[in-house]
Amino acid sequence: MKSVIVGTAGHIDHGKTSLVKALTGIDADRLEEEKRRGITIDIGFAHLELPAPKGEKLRLGFVDVPGHERFVRNMLAGVGGIDLVLLVIAADEGIKPQTREHFDICRLLSVKRGITVLNKSDAVDADTLEVVRLEVEDFLRGSFLDPARSPIIAVSSLTGAGLEALRDALANVAGEVPARNSTALARLPIDRVFTMKGFGTVVTGTLVSGTISKEEELEVFPTGKRLRVRGVQVHGAAADQAIAGQRTALNLAGASTDDLARGMMLAPPNTFQASARLDVSLSLLPSAKPLKDRARVHFHAYTMETVAEVHLYGTKQIAAGGEGYAQLRLAEPTLLLPGDRFILRQFSPVVTIGGGVVLDAAPLSRSKNVQTFLEVIGGGTPEKILETRIARRGQHGLPLSQATLETGWRREFILQELGGALRQGTVQRIADTLLSAASFAQLLSTMSAVVAEFHKNNPLVAGISKEELRDRTQVSAEVFAAALDQAIHEKKLDVAGEVVHLPGRGVAMKDEEAESKQTIEQAFLSAGLKVPSLREVLAGLKVDKVRAQKIVTLLLREKALVKISDELVFHQSVLADLRHKIAALKSTTPKIDVARFKDMTGVSRKYAIPLLEYLDRERVTKRLGDERVIL
Repeated sequence: MKSVIVGTAGHIDHGKTSLVKALTGIDADRLEEEKRRGITIDIGFAHLELPAPKGEKLRLGFVDVPGHERFVRNMLAGVGGIDLVLLVIAADEGIKPQTREHFDICRLLSVKRGITVLNKSDAVDADTLEVVRLEVEDFLRGSFLDPARSPIIAVSSLTGAGLEALRDALANVAGEVPARNSTALARLPIDRVFTMKGFGTVVTGTLVSGTISKEEELEVFPTGKRLRVRGVQVHGAAADQAIAGQRTALNLAGASTDDLARGMMLAPPNTFQASARLDVSLSLLPSAKPLKDRARVHFHAYTMETVAEVHLYGTKQIAAGGEGYAQLRLAEPTLLLPGDRFILRQFSPVVTIGGGVVLDAAPLSRSKNVQTFLEVIGGGTPEKILETRIARRGQHGLPLSQATLETGWRREFILQELGGALRQGTVQRIADTLLSAASFAQLLSTMSAVVAEFHKNNPLVAGISKEELRDRTQVSAEVFAAALDQAIHEKKLDVAGEVVHLPGRGVAMKDEEAESKQTIEQAFLSAGLKVPSLREVLAGLKVDKVRAQKIVTLLLREKALVKISDELVFHQSVLADLRHKIAALKSTTPKIDVARFKDMTGVSRKYAIPLLEYLDRERVTKRLGDERVIL
């Protein structure tokens, strides 16, 4: 059964609630104050099933909104998720201020379908009704409710006149509404929170995308709280799941009414991120005052509202009726995605001045060419949008999880849309990170430049360590490994152990440096196990202390010298000889203690203990108490 959400709009006392009751039999006014005062204060709900023209059934969910100017903020909480609108105009009053404001709001929210209802037709004669119809036709001409393609139906909620024609029109228009995407990731903006005896905490809302099932876990945005769905109702009836486009009630475990409020959003956990900064395309109504840079406004999207500061891109002011790009900085974070519509109301006096569409809910700080970026993602294909988002991440790339967070698209859809680019090589996938081919090539150039600079500044060092090179590029381990492999394949870089260097690049030494290197190595080789201190060896060299230290570092990297403790350095061939001698003792002397080791090597305890610990690390010996077992 196809589900369609119908919203009412119109001036106070033009009969929106009575019309919904006449159509559905349900009184959408639920508050005592509403019944006492005879006006709608908050949003109300009703539902109706109709046969569609093609034989299937339609399930219509009605969102009835208040018409009083004081309650426009409540009206805005109700119309964010509607598929079509009933613009209700009383025949005995015609077009009034909130008729115009509600109509503007529907246009700004990009509602594409609707029906205009001339209510209270019984209160006027035929000539007056025709005059009102002509006035309304002129008002609607050129809009989404243009009389040339959208019906205008006169009805009387009191007598029932015209209701059958309205039901037929509803079936026809609702049948044209495209189904919402039930395979997308779920999002439910909360419009009511209450406690039901025997059930606990219940929230309601219009499921704008995806599917929510019983026992599913959801995350509350922006608080991050996790909840379990204990039960689901759709249009007042128990169900196993709710799908996009349905009025949905969820019985939630793990939360009280204090944890939830209108304006919050429910979505799958570990998927999205609330944001207080939104890059948007916005437009002003012709009746609005010019909007200045850094102006404060009231911001409404779905069921949430907050205060926002407008930071315009490329201009200091947007004229009445004009359009532009801006970053909205919200007083409170919220979960919105590209394509979500919003309404702006003047800070004071509070009137509707414009609205627009979210283009980027994850803007980068210090981003360049923002307007060009927004132009592309505002009108591009999914493939182009993804390629543009990947390109702006440069050599760091865009992880698939981040791509979902930025777009709201599932991983499978993202990879499907990028199939051509991946096959052609314009986009590369490295593990779960996406990079543009140009950014990957730039990363290779950056790595080569870093290594070349390191050689220039460190002529006595064989190359830069892999760890330091990755720190300089600040990319993920997977991206770094792939880039290094490619650089080696292209002969731009070479690797010796953990050291990266330019191909064919050795250590460039002057004569006195080469001589000092030989002197140091020979000093440790000839000393055997009774090595001198480094300070003694370096003191007799012809080079300064800094260069001498670099030469020692080079010898250690080349493994000509081996440091076995903070103070002791030995020549590698001396240690190799020691390992061989100890291993040879195994057949005759399976164990050795410190005293025996000292006698055998002729070294003092100062050397013996670090050497035995070195043999333990090399798995030549294993310590058991005061002795070592020769392995």
